[in-house]
Amino acid sequence: MQKYYTPDIETASRETIVALQNERLSATVKRVYENVPYYRRKMEAANVRPEDIRTIDDLHKLPFSYKQDLRDTYPYGLFAVPMKDVVRLHASSGTTGKQIVVGYTKHDMEIWDECVARALTAAGCTDEDIVHVSYGYGLFTGGLGADGGARRIGATAIPVSSGNTQRQVTILKDFGSTILCCTPSYALHIAETLYACGYTKDDIKLKAGIFGAEPWTNEMRKQIEELLGLKAFDIYGLTEIIGPGVAFECEAQTGMHINEDHFIVEVIDPDTGEVLPDGTQGEIVFSCITKEAFPILRYRTRDIGVIVRGKCSCGRTLCKMTKPRGRTDDMLIIRGVNVFPSQIETVLIEQGYSANYQIIVDRSNNFDSIEVQVEISSEIFSDTVKGLSVRAKELSAALKNLLGVNAKVTLMEPNSIPRSEGKAVRVIDKRKLLD
Repeated sequence: MQKYYTPDIETASRETIVALQNERLSATVKRVYENVPYYRRKMEAANVRPEDIRTIDDLHKLPFSYKQDLRDTYPYGLFAVPMKDVVRLHASSGTTGKQIVVGYTKHDMEIWDECVARALTAAGCTDEDIVHVSYGYGLFTGGLGADGGARRIGATAIPVSSGNTQRQVTILKDFGSTILCCTPSYALHIAETLYACGYTKDDIKLKAGIFGAEPWTNEMRKQIEELLGLKAFDIYGLTEIIGPGVAFECEAQTGMHINEDHFIVEVIDPDTGEVLPDGTQGEIVFSCITKEAFPILRYRTRDIGVIVRGKCSCGRTLCKMTKPRGRTDDMLIIRGVNVFPSQIETVLIEQGYSANYQIIVDRSNNFDSIEVQVEISSEIFSDTVKGLSVRAKELSAALKNLLGVNAKVTLMEPNSIPRSEGKAVRVIDKRKLLD
């Protein structure tokens, strides 16, 4: 079985990668300056010219890019090529403002397919596998991104998309799918439906799953692996950078390898913008150095993580980023305490509860409150009122121990929390409705 999709890059020396990055960064900055007026104005305001950026050590001189930049230039203001060269458009959902729109040339599509092919290969996918793609197709990058990577390898792709979960189970069982691609929350929903239909993991042939597009914990990974009988791999990507395939897990599962020949990664202090040394937790920043249509530079992802360099036990030398430990814009501040949803999920699963939960944040008389609603099994739900009260108090104490704030716990009956066919809605912050 092939271990690497592009071994010459995935196992290249640090010197080779840096030389490639230096050359591609310099060329990209020059091209962006010449072809994107918005970027040229930002660089001139920062007193930076293309000739000032010769190596990756000069990257810090460039101004940051933000999601607001994409909204301000909606729809095509950051494109570096004429529209006749753009063969694909994707866009975000636009739930917090205007949609962000990104474009791809034919060459960009080839890069994207290769990045996802590396991720699939790292998970053990070959041209003999059947890849069940339950990410949404359409403007969302997940479905078509996974589809393109599978096609590049020569595997059989099933473009199921999301929804109609009973049919998903039937297809998994009847078509013999071996690789599952979807959000981790939807993987759990598929597992629930599988067992509700009277089947078990022994009735399907899945060997690996590639899950991304939303935060998930290692505890949730164990649940998915146990229920579906597969090995679960993480994949990372953003629409603004390219889509899924920016980084991916290998067999070691000690972080996600970044495709450094296409993307330069930095970690910064989210408050000051200062570049931090490797091994220090901070905000992840990416620069695209091979994309033609939409080569965004120093894009602030808002994801919090750590970058580690060095040869991995899998043999890859591409640097690794940890699973995002939260987001600077998803972080909840409850009475002065920073709380990430992933922390709450860890406690729930460690205490034996479901990964189906919602966090309700509210404010009354200038006092913030947090409620965690979590589903329990039918056996527990049939327990006495006193027994349920004891369980809720124990879980609340465990949350207080980790978070440092009191959280009300509400134990919900099975299947009472709405399921998502895409990204799970974990947090309902009612304070935003009041401000």
